[in-house]
Amino acid sequence: MKVAIIHDWLTGMRGGEIVLDSLLKAFPEADLFTLFYSKGKLNERIEGRKITTAFTNNLPFKEKYYRYYLPVFPTAIESLDLKGYDVVISSSHCVAKGVIPHPDTFHLSYIHSPMRYVWDMYYDYFPKRSGLKFFLLQSIANYLRTWDAASANRVDYFTCNSHFVGRRIQKYYRRDYKIVYPPCLPQDFRVHDNSKDDYYLMVSAFAPYKKIDLAIEAFRENGKPLILVGGGQEEGKLVKNLPKNILWKKGLPRTEVVELYKKARGFIFPGMEDFGITPVESQAYATPVIAYGKGGALESVKEDRTGVFFKEQTVKSLNDAIQRAEKIHFKRGDFQNSINRFTEEKFVSEIRKVVDRHK
Repeated sequence: MKVAIIHDWLTGMRGGEIVLDSLLKAFPEADLFTLFYSKGKLNERIEGRKITTAFTNNLPFKEKYYRYYLPVFPTAIESLDLKGYDVVISSSHCVAKGVIPHPDTFHLSYIHSPMRYVWDMYYDYFPKRSGLKFFLLQSIANYLRTWDAASANRVDYFTCNSHFVGRRIQKYYRRDYKIVYPPCLPQDFRVHDNSKDDYYLMVSAFAPYKKIDLAIEAFRENGKPLILVGGGQEEGKLVKNLPKNILWKKGLPRTEVVELYKKARGFIFPGMEDFGITPVESQAYATPVIAYGKGGALESVKEDRTGVFFKEQTVKSLNDAIQRAEKIHFKRGDFQNSINRFTEEKFVSEIRKVVDRHK
C-alpha cells in the first residue's frame, strides 16, 4: 500500500507536527508532502523522510513571511502530484485537505481545525472593519472560505482531535467525523507526584487567540509568579513592560520545559483551543490546569479533578479560578486516568483501523 502524507508546512515542532510524527510512525514507508520546509527545525523522524515541497518553498522571504503567501496556498496544494498513491492522509489546519487525489485513492483527512482565520476567528485576527485593507482582506477571506468548503468534497473520511473541531466540520463542510484524540504521551507514561514550587506556568505560541495578554493582566493584578514559555508573532508587544512577577523564557530545550511542568503550582490555559496538547502535558506531571471553559479543554481536563475552568475571558474570572484551584487537593490517580486517553499507541491504532477499514 503506497501512502502519501500531506502537512500544511514544516517550519517547527508544534502540536500539529507531533501528530504528523505519529502518522509517520503509523505509516513508516509514507512519502511526505508540504508547502514549506525549513530544514533543521523538525525532529529526526520527520526530517528523515522523503519530503516533496510545492513551488511555494522557492518563494522569497519564506522563512519569516510564509504566512503572507496565504492567497496562493490553494493553488500550491493543488499542484502536488499524488498520482500512484493508494492512500492520501492530509494533516490539515489550513489547506492540506484540499489536495487533489486520484479517483481510486482513499483520502483520509485529520483536521486540526478548519482555517480559523477565515472562519470562526476571522475578526479576532483581523479586527479592523473599514478601509481598503479590510476590503482586500475580506475579498481574500471570501475566496478562501469558498475554496475550503468546496475542497472538502475531495475527502473520503474526516477525523479530528475533538468534538469542538468536529462541530465545525459539520457546520462548514456538512460532513460527519470521527474523533481520534492526538498522541500526547507514550502509553507507558506514569504520573508521579512532584513537589511544587510557588509559580504558575504557561507554554504557548504567542498568537492572538491564545489570550496571553489576559494571563499577563491577571498576574499583574494578583502578583503571583508566572513563567511564560514561548514566542511568536505577538511577542514584541506582549513582553513589553512585563511586571517583575512575570518571567519570559524563549527557546528552551524540551528538558527544561519538562522541569517547569513538574514544579509548577498550576498551568494557565486562557485561550479557546481546538484541543491543546499542553494541558495534557501539564496533567502528566500532576500539575492542575486553569483553563477557559470552552473548546478542546473541556474534553482533556476533568473539572475539580485535574483542573478548574473559568467561564469568562476576564481578569476577575481567571483570578477567581486560580483561587479555587489553590483550595483543591488534586490526586495523582485522577491525572493518570485523564492522560491515559491521549497516548500515541491509541492514536496510531485508531488511524490504522480507519485506513484498513476503507482500503
